[in-house]
Amino acid sequence: MKKEGHPKTREVIFKDISSGFQILTTSAVATKQSAEFEGKSYPLVTFDVSSASHPFYTGKQRLLDTEGRAERFMKKYKGFSSISKKSE
Repeated sequence: MKKEGHPKTREVIFKDISSGFQILTTSAVATKQSAEFEGKSYPLVTFDVSSASHPFYTGKQRLLDTEGRAERFMKKYKGFSSISKKSE
């Protein structure tokens, strides 16, 4: 295999800034930040949402919509059918 054909991989820390969760893994992503992990310095990649902070995975997801889409449509436009009949 050609040596130039593959990106260079290295150990990188991915950190969820909303929950503080971080994981050390191998990646080819380029970053200028760095952080300490278990006494050693690694490149750092930050992101907003992970399984540690996403409402679906944490069990804090709220269901706001209890009606179905068709019921909401019918409720919203219920009076318009009588208006269109009067204009005809």
